[in-house]
Amino acid sequence: MENNTAYHIPVMLQECLEGLNIRPEGIYVDVTFGGGGHSRAVFEKLNENGLLLAFDQDPDAEKNSWEAPNFKFIASNFSFLSNHLRLNGIKQVDGVLADLGVSSHQFDAEERGFSIRSNAKLDMRMNQSGELSAYSVVNEYPEEELSRIFSIYGELKNARRLASVIASKRENKKIRTTGELIELISTCAPKFKEHKFYAQVFQAIRIEVNQEMQVLERLLEQSSEILKPGGRLVVMSYHSLEDRLVKNYFKRGSFSGEITKDFFGNIIKPFTEVNRHPIVPSDEEVNVNSRARSAKLRIAQRNER
Repeated sequence: MENNTAYHIPVMLQECLEGLNIRPEGIYVDVTFGGGGHSRAVFEKLNENGLLLAFDQDPDAEKNSWEAPNFKFIASNFSFLSNHLRLNGIKQVDGVLADLGVSSHQFDAEERGFSIRSNAKLDMRMNQSGELSAYSVVNEYPEEELSRIFSIYGELKNARRLASVIASKRENKKIRTTGELIELISTCAPKFKEHKFYAQVFQAIRIEVNQEMQVLERLLEQSSEILKPGGRLVVMSYHSLEDRLVKNYFKRGSFSGEITKDFFGNIIKPFTEVNRHPIVPSDEEVNVNSRARSAKLRIAQRNER
C-alpha cells in the first residue's frame, strides 16, 4: 500500500503515530481518511487482531481505501462516530485520530470552489450530497447572519461592511462563482493583504457550509465516551478557532474554557494533555509541504472514569 500523496500529503505523520501510542492488537479510528496516508501508517502497525476504522464523507476519498479483514471504510461524517461504532458492535476504542480542515485534493479540485485561486461555482461542500452550499450562504443568508459568520469564523474586523457589500450586490444579480465573489469584495480587502483577506472570507463560508465547529464539538464529546481509559485522542488543526476549541476541551473540559471542579477542587474533565503545548511541523516538513505550515497537533489521554 502506497500513500496517495497526489491526493493529500499526511502532515506530521510520525508525530501522529507516536501520539496514538499504538498497540498492535488495538482498535483505532481515523475520522478524516482523505488520501489514506495516516490510516495506512496506523494499519501497518496493527497485527491480525487489531482493527482500523476510517471515516470520510467525501466520495472521492473512498477510492483510496483498500480491502482487508481488519480494515473498514465508513462513508460518513465523523459526527456520527458513536452510531457507526455501535452498528459495528464496538463499544470502545484505543485511539482516535483527526486531521481537520480541507484536504489538498479538495483545494486542488477547482470545481469544488474551496480555493481563492480558481473561478468555480460557489460550492465548498465536503459532502457533495449536502444541501447547504456556499452559494446558499452568500446569496440567501440574512445580512446580519453573514456579518456574524465573517466576524466569528473569519475573524474579520470589517465583517459588517463586508456583509453589507454582499447583501447589496446580490439584490441585482446572484453571486454564482468564487471569482465573482472575490471581485465584488475586493473593495473591502486591506491593501497589500488581499490574499489573506480572501482566504479568511472563504474560510468563514466553508466553516458555515460544513458546520465544522459544531461537528468538531460532537467529535470531542463522543471521543470522551468511546475511548477506553488510557486511550489517546490526536487532533491536528489548521486555524485558531479549531485549535482553541480543542485546547479548551483538553485543558478544562469545556468548549468555552470555563472550569468545573469537584468537591476536592479537582478540575472535572475527560482528558489529560500529553503535550501541554501544540506540536508544530518542522521547517524541513514545511519546505516540502507548505500546506503543513499552519498545523498544530494536540494529544490527550482519556482519564479513568
